[in-house]
Amino acid sequence: MRSGNPALKAFERPMTWGDLDSAERKLNVMTIQGTAIKTGILLAICSAFAVGAYGMVQGNPGLSMPIMLIGLLGGLVLALVIMFSPRRAPFLAPIYAALEGSLLGAFSLAVASMVSARTNGQIGTEIIFQAVLLTFGVLLTMLIGYASGVLRLGGLAKKMVIGATGAIFLVYMASMLLSFIPGVSIAFIHSSGPMGIGFSIFVIVIAAFNLSLDFELIDTGAKNEAPRYMEWYGGFALLVTLVWLYIEILRLLSKLASRR
Repeated sequence: MRSGNPALKAFERPMTWGDLDSAERKLNVMTIQGTAIKTGILLAICSAFAVGAYGMVQGNPGLSMPIMLIGLLGGLVLALVIMFSPRRAPFLAPIYAALEGSLLGAFSLAVASMVSARTNGQIGTEIIFQAVLLTFGVLLTMLIGYASGVLRLGGLAKKMVIGATGAIFLVYMASMLLSFIPGVSIAFIHSSGPMGIGFSIFVIVIAAFNLSLDFELIDTGAKNEAPRYMEWYGGFALLVTLVWLYIEILRLLSKLASRR
């Protein structure tokens, strides 16, 4: 079954070991523990750069847009390179994490500042901490659910999640393109009304179930003795989903705050 996370496509391709003998192979296989360690390293890098970017933008607001553009475009380019060449993940995934961290730090401050202005200072940076806690809360819940077998998706459910992920991507792409046309937009995406909030909740649910698909494919990669560099690739793939999840949770919290 294919994943809704494009970063995990490499797990669907046959693994080749070349001329490695069985002893060398055992020392170079992917493991769940190794993937967890690599994921932790990438999350630490992402968090450190997010804090750094937050401080830089706080001291010089003019840096906000350049940092976000560099993080967004640089991260997109690196993600594509890693997806098409997983062997480069050990070298490029940490750089990707740094770029995404910079993007998240600048974006988080921009959202918090906007919410503070809308609520006359009643709500501000606290929504960032709430979004972080909720993101890791969802990650932990999905991990426990997957490990216990409660949140493992069947064939039809997987197809639905994958289809919904693709549809969300197309909606966001259409919204971005339409934003260049004056007076034209997909309003409900950014609205703080019932439709906008409902859409955000729907996207968060789909992103959360993508984590379950990610866990399954990483588990499969480890059982099939994928090459060790795929541990970095697995960590990168989970980071892709977690960044998406955090952004959507932060957007939902900002919409809810704006209704007060």
